[in-house]
Amino acid sequence: MTKSAAARPKGTSSLRGEKRTNQIVICVILALGTLTMIIPFWWMISTSFDGAVTVDSIPFPPRFYPLIPSIDNYRLAFSNVPMIKYIGNSLLVAVVNLVIAIFSAICAGYALSKIPFKGRGAILMLALSTMMIPGEVTMVSRFFLFQKLHLVNTYWAFWLPSFAYIFGTFFAKQYMDSIPTSLRESALMDGAGELRIAIQIFMPLCGALVATLAVLLFLGSWNDFMWPLLILTSPKKYTLQVGVALFATNGGLSNQPGVRMACTCISIIPILLVYLFLQRYIVESIALSGVKQ
Repeated sequence: MTKSAAARPKGTSSLRGEKRTNQIVICVILALGTLTMIIPFWWMISTSFDGAVTVDSIPFPPRFYPLIPSIDNYRLAFSNVPMIKYIGNSLLVAVVNLVIAIFSAICAGYALSKIPFKGRGAILMLALSTMMIPGEVTMVSRFFLFQKLHLVNTYWAFWLPSFAYIFGTFFAKQYMDSIPTSLRESALMDGAGELRIAIQIFMPLCGALVATLAVLLFLGSWNDFMWPLLILTSPKKYTLQVGVALFATNGGLSNQPGVRMACTCISIIPILLVYLFLQRYIVESIALSGVKQ
């Protein structure tokens, strides 16, 4: 027996074996979870490119490859549904929502984090308490409010609530707590105002924060269905989710699984693109939160 083997603790090998077993179990669980999420998406994409799938010939068990590869489902989707119009409407709503919400959240977060004034803790708690009320509870009352304001069937019904993005305000406040207050003090000595400090000095330091909020806001706005369905009455102003859902209930081509899957695939492309471009900043936001001080 070598000296190194003799000096090694008896339980070292068993601990290493137990650690390796735990890692294998975790990897298997994560792999199963990944497959559980990927398989439905793969089946959706495969069906959208399968020209052999019809109402009377839906394969069971599901087929995960197109039997007759074809783009006819996408051609029929664009020729029978004003997809370009719906995508444009959804982009308009989502982008303006994003700009307003991020701007207001950063300004409010800066004020709560860096400007000393009485009652800011109470204001923050009062604002956070509104997050305990589900949006579905206030949806009807919001509809009547916008009806009184003559804003039904307008996009202002989406944009005005974005000025009070409470989660973004809390997130921005927590993020800015990690930025040195000396930056604000130096800017004030140079004669800069609070709004200029928030926009020109603090906002460039919050790239990860802005990217994270942008993804969350875009995802929420793009996938929103109930509120657009309730507030929009003109088909020309429908967002993509409402347009695709109504197409799926109209009969005719909407009964074709391939066409419906093609519409669904088209609707998720912008979300994937936004996340792919901004995922680096989201990871950075999670990794650096609380470390920049």
